[in-house]
Amino acid sequence: MIYQENMTIEEKLSILADAAKYDVACTSSGVNRNGDGTGIGNSMASGICHSFSGDGRCISLLKILYTNECVFDCKYCVNRRSNDVVRASFTPEEVCRLTIQFYRRNYIEGLFLSSGVKGSPDATMEALCETVRLLRQKYHFQGYIHLKAIPGASPELIEQAGCLADRMSVNMELPTAEGLKRLAPHKSRQTILRPMKQIQLRREENKNELVLYRHAPRFVPAGQSTQMIIGAAGESDFQIVSMAEALYKGYSLKRVFYSAFVPVNEDKELPSLPGGPPLLREHRLYQADWLLRFYGFQASELLSEKRPNFNLLLDPKCDWALGHLEHFPVEINQADFYSLVRVPGIGDKSARRIVQARRHHSLDFPDLKKIGVVLKRALYFITCSGKMMYHTRLEEDYILRGLMDGKMPKSRQEEITYRQMSLFEDGFLQKGGTANG
Repeated sequence: MIYQENMTIEEKLSILADAAKYDVACTSSGVNRNGDGTGIGNSMASGICHSFSGDGRCISLLKILYTNECVFDCKYCVNRRSNDVVRASFTPEEVCRLTIQFYRRNYIEGLFLSSGVKGSPDATMEALCETVRLLRQKYHFQGYIHLKAIPGASPELIEQAGCLADRMSVNMELPTAEGLKRLAPHKSRQTILRPMKQIQLRREENKNELVLYRHAPRFVPAGQSTQMIIGAAGESDFQIVSMAEALYKGYSLKRVFYSAFVPVNEDKELPSLPGGPPLLREHRLYQADWLLRFYGFQASELLSEKRPNFNLLLDPKCDWALGHLEHFPVEINQADFYSLVRVPGIGDKSARRIVQARRHHSLDFPDLKKIGVVLKRALYFITCSGKMMYHTRLEEDYILRGLMDGKMPKSRQEEITYRQMSLFEDGFLQKGGTANG
């Protein structure tokens, strides 16, 4: 470790803001709290302003580490104990002054505070609690605060932090216990999952308290999130989405964030990644995560042990549809909401609009375009009153070529025509005129 004496607060800020950029579990607020006139700021559920760092990482709020000193030696972390990097630490007062001064200048709308482990998990968590306590009680800051829980900290300190922060997160780091043991030997599943479960149970208890006592203190009102590093330990996409699904169901997480592994250290246990960070893989995982949370999909539907990784050429929803053509085509004017949202090109909002609009009249393809359906993807999988939009075949290779091309069928791109599906066709539409069945 490299220590420098008598650093200015600006020098500390430069070091500790840069050290925080690899933590992507930095969310918008998700909580409404109006200022009461006695303090500074408020928090709006509509979200926090975001900006981006030079390497494309999203940095929202005032995003800093309390310290980049760490007693752990995680192989993937730039702040690991064995690295010769310049170390710096804030004091609670310095974090408060930065937050208030940045807020008054309208630079930020809240604080994201994480930390390395300095001394011990309890000592670090105690310093974080003292920081947010000063912000709330001495400086009367009523804006949004996202606080990282330190794995291994005592339940009492987690309880204190939860009464002061709007959102908390405990980083899962790696999706498998084997990967965690190999790359982060000082951490364990137990020390990560225990505070997650504590936050979940305490939030449920707090909901009951608020029913009985309207002015009871709110515990982590914006919920909790976590982060997994992608591509550092050789795990499959199926293992990642299965873990995310288990966290959503078992720990009531608001978000799971996926961070493509960036090789900042040289270590024989880490992959070399000659092509750079797996950013497209990260993108596919976020798309799959959306399907898990809002579209009723399960991890076992998207992937399996025999097919453990996503197709990087197609988004997971299109990939699923191509593998399950027996569910298509879907009749727009009759299908239920959950069948509609499984159609590529139809999102949650457009599916709700379809269900609402068809109460008044039958929908046709021009109506779907106005509603917001992406017809260049959906046209292969839907009918309107029994008619398909173009002369298309319900064949995997044919549809794959169309989806990859991203264009309407070339033969009738200028003229929208329709033809009736026949009950006697076997897997594809025959060429020629309309068949009535």
